[in-house]
Amino acid sequence: MPRNPIRARDLGIPFSGTPGPLNAISDVVGVEVGHATLVSGEGRLEVGKGPVRTGVTAVLPRGRGDARPTFGGSFALNAAGEMTGLVWLDERGLFEGPVMITNTHSVGAVRDATIQWMLRHGWEFDWTAPIVGETYDGMFNDINGGHVRAEHVWQALDSARGGAVEEGNVGGGTGMKAYEFKGGIGTSSRQLAAAEGGYRVGVLVQANYGRRSQLRIAGIPVGRSLTADMPHYTDGAIRPENARYPALVSLGVPTDGSIVVVVATDAPLMPHQLKRLAKRPALGIGRLGGVGANGSGDIFIAFSTANAGVGEAAGTDAEPCAILPNALLTPLFEATIDASEEAIVNAMVAAETSTGANGLRLSRLPHDKVKRLLDTHGLLVGGKTI
Repeated sequence: MPRNPIRARDLGIPFSGTPGPLNAISDVVGVEVGHATLVSGEGRLEVGKGPVRTGVTAVLPRGRGDARPTFGGSFALNAAGEMTGLVWLDERGLFEGPVMITNTHSVGAVRDATIQWMLRHGWEFDWTAPIVGETYDGMFNDINGGHVRAEHVWQALDSARGGAVEEGNVGGGTGMKAYEFKGGIGTSSRQLAAAEGGYRVGVLVQANYGRRSQLRIAGIPVGRSLTADMPHYTDGAIRPENARYPALVSLGVPTDGSIVVVVATDAPLMPHQLKRLAKRPALGIGRLGGVGANGSGDIFIAFSTANAGVGEAAGTDAEPCAILPNALLTPLFEATIDASEEAIVNAMVAAETSTGANGLRLSRLPHDKVKRLLDTHGLLVGGKTI
């Protein structure tokens, strides 16, 4: 079970749509998720030593034991970031291998180690372009210290399983912030009605974006009222000289942050349809107050586990594929928007207060205060005592 079992719905936060059994990306049958979390050291930042607050998250579309490719598509709402492999994905519409997420300066190490893992596990290819996304944790983590190594990538991949997904400050999300609260990994899913095809959509996010004043939950601008517990340095003696708050500018780093979104579905979609699906998380982000800021890397990928034989056929053989008519896509679009919104809030609800490099403290989303704000507006739908 996840380390922190409290999720957004447990607080009574209302969301649209019907979740799958686990309310996680793993509700799409075959999808597996694994994490490697690196936490060590405290105090003043020393490059190469720490503090370390980072990690790797792996999403395997067909699981660790199935190397068959999937159709996929991608979209960048604002491309102040990186996700490797997207040029090749855009060219041929499918990819083999896992989707990996880490910090900005570990992309290369994760890419290389992923290739080695695939080779060791018998995944056959002449060459491959793994998909590795990132968000920046350099204010909170020794990002230039080279702490993410091959063994951590392999740990994330080898630990990938179906079932419940650990959320919050774990894996690639260990050092991330969201709306100036502690952020990280979150997930959610939606189950379509039988009349809409009965398909599932699952979403996993690494949330590291947004300013406190922008945050909306259930349409209410709660961030304007949650002005306490802003990010702050706990020790003035090691606080960076040019750090300024609450604007979150430190060492010349842009403040806008980033978010990576992975969308999975079992609906039989073609690459051009998956590209359309990959655009929809932007609307879920918008519901929460996100604006796709200038310095934000908001990069999304979508894949379909249907059409298991989509690998390039040998010789002159043709591979028949099922395809959902475009006229039936709207429920999938809506499901993606709903699940993206909830996955981000789940990341913030699950995340725990943490202190990182130079004593920078990021506080958890205050559950009770959010509940009171929503209750004031008649929006609380129950929830258990925390």
